[in-house]
Amino acid sequence: MIRYVYADQLNAHPKLQETMLRDRAVQFHERLKWDVSVDANGFERDQYDALNPLYVIWETPEGRHGGSMRFLPTTGATMVNDFFVHLTDGQLSAPRVWETTRFCVSPTAQNGGQIAALLMMAGAQLGVGLGLTHAIGVFDARMIRIYRKLGWLPKVLGTDGRGREAISAGLWEFTPEILARLADKANISTELSNHWFTRAFGPDALPIAA
Repeated sequence: MIRYVYADQLNAHPKLQETMLRDRAVQFHERLKWDVSVDANGFERDQYDALNPLYVIWETPEGRHGGSMRFLPTTGATMVNDFFVHLTDGQLSAPRVWETTRFCVSPTAQNGGQIAALLMMAGAQLGVGLGLTHAIGVFDARMIRIYRKLGWLPKVLGTDGRGREAISAGLWEFTPEILARLADKANISTELSNHWFTRAFGPDALPIAA
C-alpha cells in the first residue's frame, strides 16, 4: 500500500523508516556511486531530510520499504535551487510546484517496474489531491525509459552532459487525466489511489494556495 508520511511522523513506523534509509544507501551510494552520506547505521540521509519533507512510500505487507520518493515545496530550500539552478535558468519558487527527489525502488523488490509505476501514480495523486500544478525534479538518463514507458515524460528545462551521463531538470504536470493513466499502468483503481490519499490527509484536504 501507499503511505504519505511527513518526516516528523516516520518514528511511528520504525521498520518502514529504517528499511527506506538503508535501501536509499544501497541504491544511491553502493549502486549508483553518488557522493552521499551514509551513517554508522547504514542510513542515507541529507540536509533535506531535516526539513520535514513528505515521503511517498510503497509499504510491503511486512511493513517494509518497497519504494519511495520525497517531496518538498519549492518555496523553501530545495536541491534543484541549491545545486542545479544552471539547469533551470533561475531559481523556481511557487507554492503549487513541489520538488521530487530520492526516487528509490528497494533492491530486494521482485517487481521493481510495478513499484515504479505505483510510485509515479502516487506522486500524481499527491499533486491532484493537493491542487499542485507541477513537480520539478532532476533525473539522469536511465530514468527516461521509465517515464516513457509510463507515459509521463517531463518537460525538460535543461540538460548537462551527454548520453548515459546526462543530467536533466524537468517539470511534470499534474492533471486528473494523467493520474487515471498512471493508475491504469499501475493496475490500481483511482478509487483505491484516492483512498490511500484520503487516509493520510483526510476527506477534506485543502488544496495548496497559489
